[in-house]
Amino acid sequence: MAERSPATRRTLWLVLSLVFAFLYIPIAVLVALSFNEGGLPTAWSGFSLKWYASLANNSAILSAALNTLIVALVSTAIATLLGTLLAIGVEMRRQYGKGLEALIFAPMIIPDIVLAIALLSFFSMLNLTMGLHTIILAHVVFNLAFVCSVVRARLKSFDWSIIEASADLGASAPTTFRRVTLPVIAPAVIAGALLAFTLSVDEFIIAFFTAGAGRASTTLPMQIYAMIRFGITPEINALATIVMAVSITALTLSQRLNRGMIGQ
Repeated sequence: MAERSPATRRTLWLVLSLVFAFLYIPIAVLVALSFNEGGLPTAWSGFSLKWYASLANNSAILSAALNTLIVALVSTAIATLLGTLLAIGVEMRRQYGKGLEALIFAPMIIPDIVLAIALLSFFSMLNLTMGLHTIILAHVVFNLAFVCSVVRARLKSFDWSIIEASADLGASAPTTFRRVTLPVIAPAVIAGALLAFTLSVDEFIIAFFTAGAGRASTTLPMQIYAMIRFGITPEINALATIVMAVSITALTLSQRLNRGMIGQ
């Protein structure tokens, strides 16, 4: 490969810097203004943590945060279990068509608005009362595909002969899974769970369509949307900063586990 000229390298660095500036300067401004002393969300008037303290006394936000945590934890647990089993089943089958592959990854590709309307129609057809349970079911649908894809990436390099060796030594299928398969794929399972948790915490459109009326089924993204309709305040900036911090932490842990998994 020919070496790039200094002018070309400078141009590439300039373009890269502009792209990163476009992506991250608005986020940096949001985080900075969440510590703003004044009530104006766009004018800096001094450092303060009062907006974070205000969140702790806001019953609507605390209720939405609890709902979000319940939805994220329950949907992640179910999606991790089903996604892991699906990944193992598909990879053990060895031979599968493109149709099965498309069915597995369809929830990842279908636009959120389309999936939300489809789930809303499905729940209405079943005469299900909307609430946290329908949000959880909806989140499981799209999280399952993400967990499955992460676990399958690990299973691609899995030596299936050790399963046969375990069976030859007299181990039952549950014992083989618990003592042989699970320890090998555990980093991928955890990474998939963290990814599912992050997606569930951040998700708005599907939750908005599948939630019931009232505060009992309002999640944190829905609460932020309701607050923004009356104008942006430093309190919203603080809330968005907390949600972003949680998401970044979970994604960072997931990526670290994926890197360690690839290096094995």
